[in-house]
Amino acid sequence: MTDWLPVLVMFVVAVGFALASLGASYLLSPKKATPEKLAPYECGIFPEVEPSQRFPVKFYMVAMLYIVFDIEIIFLFAWATRFNDLGWYGILAISIFTFFVLETLYYVWKKGVLDWNIPRRERYLKQDLTKEAA
Repeated sequence: MTDWLPVLVMFVVAVGFALASLGASYLLSPKKATPEKLAPYECGIFPEVEPSQRFPVKFYMVAMLYIVFDIEIIFLFAWATRFNDLGWYGILAISIFTFFVLETLYYVWKKGVLDWNIPRRERYLKQDLTKEAA
């Protein structure tokens, strides 16, 4: 039981800190929202002009994919350092993990998330062909 005492103390400290933070934010936060805080922008400042173009969602998709594949490399490195200790269980686990990551890559590739060359996309080619025919 003495081996688990530091873990128990750390758990109590973590839960206590979380509850104390939530309680302090509840007690110290303003109760009535100002009109600026109810505005559509989180900073409370209305924009002077609207942006000239919308920021493409593709950027966020590529950023999320980068994080997913970056984390995969971290897991593969950790698995490779313990390859002999993990044995067949490790090979099976990393194979399943790699299968799902590659399946994700195939899915986003087929959806066209990685294709940034807009004129080459099929849906734009189909629209151009229908415009020319009209």
